[in-house]
Amino acid sequence: MPNTASAKKRLRQNETIRLRNRSQRSELRTHVRAVREAVSTGDKDAMVKSYRAAQKKLDQAAAKNLIHRNAAARTKSRLNKMVKAAST
Repeated sequence: MPNTASAKKRLRQNETIRLRNRSQRSELRTHVRAVREAVSTGDKDAMVKSYRAAQKKLDQAAAKNLIHRNAAARTKSRLNKMVKAAST
């Protein structure tokens, strides 16, 4: 347990930040999952729409250091590869 006032405040901040990160990471995973589901159904319009939304979320997460920028780039690349393969 924290002893000083600043340590107590930091504990409160860390809890708030942790919950926010958890929520944003969950939302990010949901968008990535939506792209994979659209690819599996073969709906071309849904694939493109969900890929764009996931791409935006990945870029935002990387900008906020929620995930590493290389991890975001790798995920976008893999999703794009899946969408292109499914649309041809």
